Amino acid sequence: LIGVRSFISDSDEIQVDEDGHGTHTASTAAENFVKRANVFGNVNGTAVGVAPLAHLAIYKVCSFDCSDSDILAGMDAAIEDGVDVLSISLGGFSNPFSGDSVIVGAFTAMQKGIFVSCSAGNSSPFNFSLSNEAPWLLTVGASTIDRSIRATALLGNAEEFDGESVFQLKDFPLTLLPLVYPQSNGTEDYAPFCATGSLNNTDVKGKVVLWDAGGPVTRVGKGQTIKDAGGAAMILMNQYYRAYTTFADVHVLPATHVSYADGLKIKAYINSTSRPMATILFRGTITGDNHAPMVSAFSSRGPNYASPRILKPDIIGPGVNILAAGIAALLKAAHPSWSPAAIKSAIMTTADQLNLDNKPTINDSLLPAESMLVLSLLGWTSQM
Repeated sequence: LIGVRSFISDSDEIQVDEDGHGTHTASTAAENFVKRANVFGNVNGTAVGVAPLAHLAIYKVCSFDCSDSDILAGMDAAIEDGVDVLSISLGGFSNPFSGDSVIVGAFTAMQKGIFVSCSAGNSSPFNFSLSNEAPWLLTVGASTIDRSIRATALLGNAEEFDGESVFQLKDFPLTLLPLVYPQSNGTEDYAPFCATGSLNNTDVKGKVVLWDAGGPVTRVGKGQTIKDAGGAAMILMNQYYRAYTTFADVHVLPATHVSYADGLKIKAYINSTSRPMATILFRGTITGDNHAPMVSAFSSRGPNYASPRILKPDIIGPGVNILAAGIAALLKAAHPSWSPAAIKSAIMTTADQLNLDNKPTINDSLLPAESMLVLSLLGWTSQM
């Protein structure tokens, strides 16, 4: 880290990250060799970023909101400092190019030979949710990786449903516990979201609690509510539009996060018996998911409002439970004379179109990604 500067114009803030987003995205861009690294005891080894010898210059342009003037001031400073790559994880609604500060700043950076990579956004899986769609920058969607920190829900009928959790309890009993779904019993306004106090009148002591993700309470926060009420464990099921994208969270009690489809099956089991039972099996790090890379549920999608005939995002890259990314920095170091367009072309034309199962990349609903469908709707054929 060679420098940190703040451009928040309406406050006296120092260069402090309030919510962790900037620190997280910076650490994925460049990370040196760190021995004996692990994630709460999982995956022990040496951690390293894709571009471990890259230097980081941080330009803080957002606090709890962002202004166009602050964004442009930060980008102008980065350009003046002579950075090689600008990685920008900011995005909002699609705007005409001339009215979008990130796109305007990226155009100036491109003219100065600086490669700009931007996130597609985290607003999906809905159409027209894309941001940062200008042709002169690389727009990156988020995909899964083939690694998970597995936590499996085992039901009383012997069915198993794989999920994820960083909290890997080595001595959690294999004995089946009562399984309940109390979500429909709450009377508080935020009861459906497992807010603090929403289980005060519900007996979950010593039980495995199934709950829906989503709402104003975080996934870890839901677990805290269940723990405070005496619950033994939590099975968190996705919202329908999050489909198969699950997260390995640092839960406060034994827990697993399962897909929407698996959650429906668990609910069906609860309704099928008078004594539903369950436990959670912690299986540590598992690799080799042949569905990967899969488009994540939160990754923003086209079509492209501002320029509909430009297909965006340009690529997908690891964005779920990920530690490192930095291919543009490597290419710039290896080919310092390459233009931003040449680097973008190299990344796009060498990207895989198949997953680890040697099949076309799929989305969060386990259906083929829609790029070929979009091209056909625009009138393109294999002869064009």
